[in-house]
Amino acid sequence: MALRPAAGEGRAGGDASRAAGAIREHDGLENVQQKKIFKENKTQQREEPRAADSVDSLMAEMPFLDTDIDDECVMHATSEINIKKKRKRTTGREIEEGIERKKKKNKQYQPNYFISLPITNPEITVSIQAVQDAIIQKDQRLSKAMVRSGSLHVTMLLMHLSNEEEISTAVDALSESKVFVEDLLRGKRVDLSFQGIDHFKNQVGFVKLVENTTILTEIAEAMKKIFQEKGILAGEERAFKPHLTFMKLSKSMELRKQVKKIDSNLYEDFKSHYFGDEILHRFDLCSMLKKKQPNGYYYCESSIVFGKSHEADLAKEALRRETQALLSRLNQIKALLSSPEIRTKISEELFEDRHYSNSKWESCVDSESPNA
Repeated sequence: MALRPAAGEGRAGGDASRAAGAIREHDGLENVQQKKIFKENKTQQREEPRAADSVDSLMAEMPFLDTDIDDECVMHATSEINIKKKRKRTTGREIEEGIERKKKKNKQYQPNYFISLPITNPEITVSIQAVQDAIIQKDQRLSKAMVRSGSLHVTMLLMHLSNEEEISTAVDALSESKVFVEDLLRGKRVDLSFQGIDHFKNQVGFVKLVENTTILTEIAEAMKKIFQEKGILAGEERAFKPHLTFMKLSKSMELRKQVKKIDSNLYEDFKSHYFGDEILHRFDLCSMLKKKQPNGYYYCESSIVFGKSHEADLAKEALRRETQALLSRLNQIKALLSSPEIRTKISEELFEDRHYSNSKWESCVDSESPNA
């Protein structure tokens, strides 16, 4: 027979089981809560650095949080604008003052004298006149831009002389330059060959110097140094480039309004033309403002001439040129006389003259005859 437990024992066992289940449930809930708290703490730990690094949190710590940023920027910008305006006004005044000073300086030190190498060879002047005539035929307006044949020269040095004392100083400087020039030339004759035409920015037309430019450059640099050592404001910043100007727009302000640039096609036929040689023999201290000489050359304060036998050389050169001109003319006459048409015409004229003379003589004889 099966034994059944007693009633008390059954109740006690049930209570013990329920108590054990409650403990397990409590432990489970506690574990869940602990896990939940652990997760929340872990999540919070992960999120805290992001909040700390955010721009908003940084801005929140700044002392000007309640300040209107737009107003601050406007004030700052206005201040900057005012400063810039003041700077602009100041800079503008400085620029204007600088321009005025520059104008006064330019007016005060504007070149009014120069060292000239005169062009005396008629072959060169006649050739340049032919170029000028050809250009004027194509554009009559440019007649005002032409340099007179008597004024043709090569500019060696520009300067400003304010008074008679400075002019006298410049005369002395030119005399001192003669020693250097003669030492450089050593008695040798220097021929300056002019050939071809070029321009400066289509504003100035000039004949190019194709030989002995180095010698002229050395002379120009030496003169510049001598004049400056004597306190004369002389020379230019740009490099020396010897040239023979025959046309420039700056000769007429009215012309510059009409013609902005000189068309190089106007002298296309002369771009490689040979104009002739000039013997280097003289330098002149000339005035830009004083009245020119009757031949068109500038007023000359002083001159230096090179070589002991220079006058004889000039006479020989002039005689040679005249002889060449006469021989050329004689050859032209011979060529005309050798033409059959010309010879026939001459014979006819001689026959007519002879017939007229005979008729006149016979008339005179008849009038004197007693039977008349």
